[in-house]
Amino acid sequence: MKKVSIISVNFNHSHVTDEMLDSIAAKNTYQNIEIIVVDNGSKMNPVPAWKEKYTHVQFIRSEVNTGFAGGNNIGVHAASGEYLFFVNNDTVFTEGLIEKLVNTLNNNAQVGIVSPKIKYFDQPNMLQYVGYTEMNYFTGRNLQIGQFEMDNGQYNQLTGKTGFAHGAAMMIKREAIDKAGLMAEHFFLYYEEMDWCARIKKQGYEIWTNLDALIYHKESVSVGKKSALKEYFMNRNRILFERRNANYFQYFIFILFFLIVVTPRNLLSYIKGKQYNFITWLFKAIWWNFTHNTNSNQLGYPLK
Repeated sequence: MKKVSIISVNFNHSHVTDEMLDSIAAKNTYQNIEIIVVDNGSKMNPVPAWKEKYTHVQFIRSEVNTGFAGGNNIGVHAASGEYLFFVNNDTVFTEGLIEKLVNTLNNNAQVGIVSPKIKYFDQPNMLQYVGYTEMNYFTGRNLQIGQFEMDNGQYNQLTGKTGFAHGAAMMIKREAIDKAGLMAEHFFLYYEEMDWCARIKKQGYEIWTNLDALIYHKESVSVGKKSALKEYFMNRNRILFERRNANYFQYFIFILFFLIVVTPRNLLSYIKGKQYNFITWLFKAIWWNFTHNTNSNQLGYPLK
């Protein structure tokens, strides 16, 4: 039986992590697991209380927020499993989840990563993820399949190869990480798991879904208001992803598309919404890509 390391990252919401850990205890039946939780520089250190409450869990405290990638990489260094299951701390496990994902990896040598079906916790019959289309490297866009649709089993036949895994829940073979390397930390927020999937595919692995496996995600169906932080990283990292993964011709077309289509469209949207401060962050996002190389792990996040 392959050992599975469950890795999750907490930042300032320890009660949410409690609920995730409680769901593992209530629903998991796979015997050979270890659980690793990384606290990513939360204002109040929850680790001492956790250690008393969850004696079977390994807790690691980072004094600084290293981002989604950095926190998960800390977990990787501590993990001993042959399979590593990365889950957001706001997820809820279901029965048979780990077994089903393990079976996919066990029975398909070419598969490097597998994600389950993901539904919204607050609307439990609404889909969030059943797969991704492949990336259009000329526009830097792809589609998250099934999102916001009611689940009537209409996508169950898509179990198998997909474009990308979902960062909220993805099980990865250790051997794939050894070949592709750790998650790139300079993304910090958004696109890091897409980049990881692209690099793992370049090592000859496939990305799959197992839609018999299910996890619930507490992310709100409403994406909420835009923020300068989100706009900065979404634009910056979309360009960075292309720089790292597109070929020269694809990247050339993408840059033209981004400067001629995306940038004016975003500017008009900001002006219409009276979000004038976003204009500065858009140009900072573009400029960051002219002043940082694609392999540097300089985070480059200027927001305080």
